Amino acid sequence: MTVRVRIAPSPTGNLHIGTARTAVFNWLFARHHGGKFILRIEDTDLERSRPEYTENIKSGLIWLGLNWDEGPFFQTQRLDLYRQAIQTLLDKGLAYRSYTTPEELDKMREEQIARKQAPRYDNRDRNLTEEQRAEFEAQGRKPVIRFKIEDDREIAWNDLIRGKVVWKGRDLGGDMVIARAAEKEGEAFGQPLYNLAVVVDDIDMQITHVIRGEDHIANTPKQILLYEALGATVPEFAHTPLILNQEGRKLSKRDGVTSIDDFKKMGFLPEAMANYMTLLGWTPPDATQEIFTLSEAAEQFSLERVNKAGAKFDWNKLDWLNSQYLHKMPADKLVDLLIPYWQEAGYQFDPESDRAWLEQLTALIAGSLTRLADAPKESRLLFGESVKYSDEAISQLKLAGVAEVIKAVLEAIQPDLSEANAKEIVDRVTKAQNVKKGLVMKSLRAALMGELQGPDLIQSWLLLNQKGWDKSRLQQALSQI
Repeated sequence: MTVRVRIAPSPTGNLHIGTARTAVFNWLFARHHGGKFILRIEDTDLERSRPEYTENIKSGLIWLGLNWDEGPFFQTQRLDLYRQAIQTLLDKGLAYRSYTTPEELDKMREEQIARKQAPRYDNRDRNLTEEQRAEFEAQGRKPVIRFKIEDDREIAWNDLIRGKVVWKGRDLGGDMVIARAAEKEGEAFGQPLYNLAVVVDDIDMQITHVIRGEDHIANTPKQILLYEALGATVPEFAHTPLILNQEGRKLSKRDGVTSIDDFKKMGFLPEAMANYMTLLGWTPPDATQEIFTLSEAAEQFSLERVNKAGAKFDWNKLDWLNSQYLHKMPADKLVDLLIPYWQEAGYQFDPESDRAWLEQLTALIAGSLTRLADAPKESRLLFGESVKYSDEAISQLKLAGVAEVIKAVLEAIQPDLSEANAKEIVDRVTKAQNVKKGLVMKSLRAALMGELQGPDLIQSWLLLNQKGWDKSRLQQALSQI
């Protein structure tokens, strides 16, 4: 048997981290077993589905490195398959036309609640006579299609994460609507609904394993009944834990960010995001291993090591993972990722002619980065001829002897300064001015950077020197004294 799994997002919003984590688990499972990972777009919600959301889902999966083997398939292009399946169920007597109006359904639920019963459809239209159907048709009622669910039926499956799960037919809400009422003249029935469409798709695509979030568990017994009714092999199911916030509730928009786009804009690397999502609910055989590629994770992945309990989203852990990837990335690759953030911050440079300088700057600040978005803050002191001085820097510049130190450094500066030259100037000025080296270094930092903390002073000085900004800043510092 060839393992075949699918990720089936609805294009009613951007790619959500919960959907993305489910995609990661499906991809890992498929790659571990040498199987196929299929992308299906469940776009039958015509009012809320948008092409831009479809593109966002596809680009998000590609960004994460989750390449699919087949698809994308679109449910709106497969309506004939669903209609055939519905007609098959009608012909077998396993489904029927239900004429109960929305108003009658509301009244039914209100009465059940008043009797302290769980709201459910009472199957009143299951055994209508021809005369009753004709009367409803004459009234202009448009029937939905319902699938029969026997109250005394027990539905059980061995969940690959949760073990044996059992449901009673009576707990599924009565006979299930599988198609809306027809909207156009001549139609036998209307738009197929989720549970029917997903089963038909899984049968047609020969899905062997359905790996999805635990919020779908209540759909599974209904779908198992549909697989059986359509004479198909029931796939194996695995329901993954939800992603929770720090309070233990399902992660939502109230927690700040939930879409993969949000994480991308905040400066997280796709490798770090994919790595982190593998750890959201799954424990590798070596629990001390935390950093691995998707391919490395796939070699070890198994559903048996997926936790049943919800996975808490940990920003600190994600930040740490991201920093590990950033710190190991070569400067010539990292600089391409940082340039857009510098441009957005309004820093003036030419990406092509300043390339070598930008790579040196990247190498200098890389060790301080947690996210790509940190780059403007970490490098702000290194852009521009002039600099703003903090109160502490001005206090340093006004100390006795500092003006003479800065003048001496100014006189000694040459173009194309090297690290050895810079250190030699510091030593020479220290000796000539008969001051402590600490005073020279601290005053140079105040004059060149405008602050008393920041990246390595000598390397920062070399960067400024390449632009000629060291002289202009030292002269600016003198004017402050």
